[in-house]
Amino acid sequence: MRIRVALIAVALLTASVLPAQTPSTSAPPKAPAHQPGMPAQSASSSSQAQKPATPAPAGKPDPAKDAAIRHLLDITETSKLGDSINQYVTDQVHQALSQAMPPERVTKLMSSFTEKMAVDAPASAVTDASVAVYARSFSMEDIQGLIQFYESPLGQRVVKALPRAAKESQDLGVQMQEKGAMTVLQGLSTDYPELKQMLRPPDAGSDAGPGPQKAPAPQAAPAQPSK
Repeated sequence: MRIRVALIAVALLTASVLPAQTPSTSAPPKAPAHQPGMPAQSASSSSQAQKPATPAPAGKPDPAKDAAIRHLLDITETSKLGDSINQYVTDQVHQALSQAMPPERVTKLMSSFTEKMAVDAPASAVTDASVAVYARSFSMEDIQGLIQFYESPLGQRVVKALPRAAKESQDLGVQMQEKGAMTVLQGLSTDYPELKQMLRPPDAGSDAGPGPQKAPAPQAAPAQPSK
């Protein structure tokens, strides 16, 4: 049961996050550098940014476009998506099993689990799926423009710095909104006296009820390269 709950949680988390950074065992993987709505072209190509992408027909893209997309995924570090998700899922499964089985059994089971995951759900399959998505979403001209940007010095700085900047902004925003929510609730406690007990710190007295639990920080939205 615990494993099922853990896997459901993983599915929900990874559905809202597309990682492309170093895997973490304690938190869902981070979003890739490029973000929706952010121009990924130089000023000289701004006139082309207004041109809508030409969707690719259903099926596998032609070899040239396939290779270009894979190169784009490499230089934006989005090709690490599958490895990052697999590591996160494996860590969550290991954590759940460790609470229900002896260590030696967990070690043996995880060895088999890792081997079978590499065959049944290889990380490369995530990249293959991403290639198909990019092929449907962007024309060959779009992909070439994105490659030109991300191979530039600015593009490489974006790849390295934007995830950290986005996370810091997200954390700051969560702190600000949580503080604002507590202020609003305290103000409403005059009209809703039951809030006073709920907002009281847990160490305010033995008769105090549990304090409000902090909601988990929202995850970054899926990131896609933009023209």
